[in-house]
Amino acid sequence: MTEALLEVRNLSKHYPVLKRGILLQRKAAEIRAVDDVSFSIQPGETLGLVGESGCGKTTTARAILNLVTPSAGSVRFAGQDIVPVFRGSDRRAQLAIRRSLQYVFQDPYLSLNPRWTIGETLREPLRVHLADQQSAWQARIDTLLEMVGLEPHHAWRYPHEFSGGQRQRVGVARALAVEPRLLILDEPVSSLDISVRAQILNLLVELQDRLGLTYLYISHDLSSVRFISTHVAVMYLGKLVEIAPVDTLFATPGHHYTRALLSAIPVPDPGAASTRIALQGEVPSAMNRPPGCPFHPRCAAALPVCSREEPPLTAFGPGHRLACHNPA
Repeated sequence: MTEALLEVRNLSKHYPVLKRGILLQRKAAEIRAVDDVSFSIQPGETLGLVGESGCGKTTTARAILNLVTPSAGSVRFAGQDIVPVFRGSDRRAQLAIRRSLQYVFQDPYLSLNPRWTIGETLREPLRVHLADQQSAWQARIDTLLEMVGLEPHHAWRYPHEFSGGQRQRVGVARALAVEPRLLILDEPVSSLDISVRAQILNLLVELQDRLGLTYLYISHDLSSVRFISTHVAVMYLGKLVEIAPVDTLFATPGHHYTRALLSAIPVPDPGAASTRIALQGEVPSAMNRPPGCPFHPRCAAALPVCSREEPPLTAFGPGHRLACHNPA
C-alpha cells in the first residue's frame, strides 16, 4: 500500500472560554471544536468529510493548514510533520508546504477581492510562490482560465461581472495556480444553484483525473459527497464517528448518526414512502459535551454503557472504522 499523502493523527482544536475577574482573566470552560480526529488520504483519492453545520469540519481543514493553530496532534503531508514547520520561523519551508496544499473557500462572493481583476487575483499566488518566473505569469493565467472553463479575456474583468458558478471557477483556478498536490474544498458548491453545482463537481472530477490531484472535500450535501468521494468520514460534535469507502458507507452504514444523515437525502419521487429517521433533541454544546458517546442523548439505540464510556474508532470491516458500542 502506498504512503498516505495526508495523514492526520489525534488532531484537536480547543478554544478557552475566559471569565473576567476583578484583576485577571481565568479559564472558565473550553470549547472542543475538534477533538482527537484521525484520518488519512491516499494520493489521487478524495475523502469526503460530512456532518451537520458546526460539527468542526471547517475547523479541521483550517487546523490542517495552520490557518488556526492546532491545540494538539500531528499533520503529516508527504511524510513530513508540518505542524512544527508552521510553528517555526522558516518562511521558505512554510511557503513550500502552502504551495502544495491549497484551499478553495465556500463563498465565491466573499473569497475574491472585489477591487482586483481576475488577472490580479490569479497573479497574486504566482507573485508569492513563483516570483522568479514573472515572464511566464501571463501564459500561466491564460492556461488556468481555460482549464476551468473560462476565457483568457476574462482576466480583465472584475468579480461582480461574473455569476456565482464563474466566481467559483476563478477560486478553483487560483488554488491551482501554483500546481498543488492536495486541494481542501470547503463546501465549494453549497451556495450555487443545482445545475451549476453539477458543472463545478464535474469540473473538479475532470481536474483530478487530469492533474492527479488529491481532495479533502467538506460538505453537508451527501449527494455531492457520494458523487465525488472515494472515502467518507462522518463527524459529530468535533469527533469522527465513522469512516468507510463511499459505497460501503452508503450501502451499510454502521453508526446510527450516519443512518440518520443518509435517511435525510431527498428522494426525487413524491409518491415514495418516507424513510427519514427523525433525531430527538438538539446537538449538545461543544462547551458542555455529554459524557460517554457524544451522540447518546439523541440515539434511539443507546445502551447504558454509551452514557459512561466514549467508544473508540475501531475496525468494523475492510477499510471501515466505527465509534459505536451498539452498531446498527
